[in-house]
Amino acid sequence: MAEENNETNNAEVSNSENTFPPDIQDPKSLQEVTQYVQSLLQTMQDNFQIMSDQIINRIDEMGARVDELEKNITDLMAQASTENEN
Repeated sequence: MAEENNETNNAEVSNSENTFPPDIQDPKSLQEVTQYVQSLLQTMQDNFQIMSDQIINRIDEMGARVDELEKNITDLMAQASTENEN
């Protein structure tokens, strides 16, 4: 089983060795490589920012839900103590 995973990983590596986009299959200059790397880094940064924003939004939503839950618990405890007094 481990050998199968290694073979699969090796196949993936060999298939992805040429990672330049189709228009830059054989970079002719350092400038082309630099532009490609800068573009790749910008794309990665943009994707990271999008994911970061999504995580922050989900944390904010969870915070609002926790606040609402705390309020509901407080209301229930107040209602229970009022009923116990009667």
